Amino acid sequence: MARPRKFDEADVIAAAREQFWTRGYGATSVDDLTAVTGLGKGSLYGAFGDKHGLFLRALDDYIDTTLDDVRAQLNDPEYRAYERLTRHLRWQASSVAADKARRGCMVARTAAELGSSDDAVEDKIARVYEVWRGELANTIAEAQRDADIDKKVDPQTLAGTLLAFMRGVESLHVGGTEPAELERAAEVMIGLIPTG
Repeated sequence: MARPRKFDEADVIAAAREQFWTRGYGATSVDDLTAVTGLGKGSLYGAFGDKHGLFLRALDDYIDTTLDDVRAQLNDPEYRAYERLTRHLRWQASSVAADKARRGCMVARTAAELGSSDDAVEDKIARVYEVWRGELANTIAEAQRDADIDKKVDPQTLAGTLLAFMRGVESLHVGGTEPAELERAAEVMIGLIPTG
């Protein structure tokens, strides 16, 4: 008769997420995962199938948290759409700059490591960027209706440009660019948005 699980699955996923985020998928061993989660190999395999299954759950957890933050920032009713958009860009730059370990985004790291070789990972990465771009485009369209962004600008194109900028800021940070330069770049990007 199987013994009941005696662990908090959310805690295990969070510990695994930190390990994968810091070391990457390939550099994280099952022994690393048992050490950070406190689970034995049998419990780990019983709960998540294998290392890849746990990784996908950890990636989903990171993506869900990221998208919750994006949605909260871009839909905050306290601010007009243009202000929500610019606050989001500034927040992205400042939160990246505050990452002292220069780990970067787990999604971007995963995309670089596994994006072209793992279909499940590729699908998850495509989804997070599609949702993020959609939230940006909706905010841009609302700012256009408020006459704060030029109506001639295609919201999807501008959203893709802003998303590429934010991912680029992160790559520069991981590569050693000074935090103040990243925050200045956000201000320049905001200045390039065609206003209404």
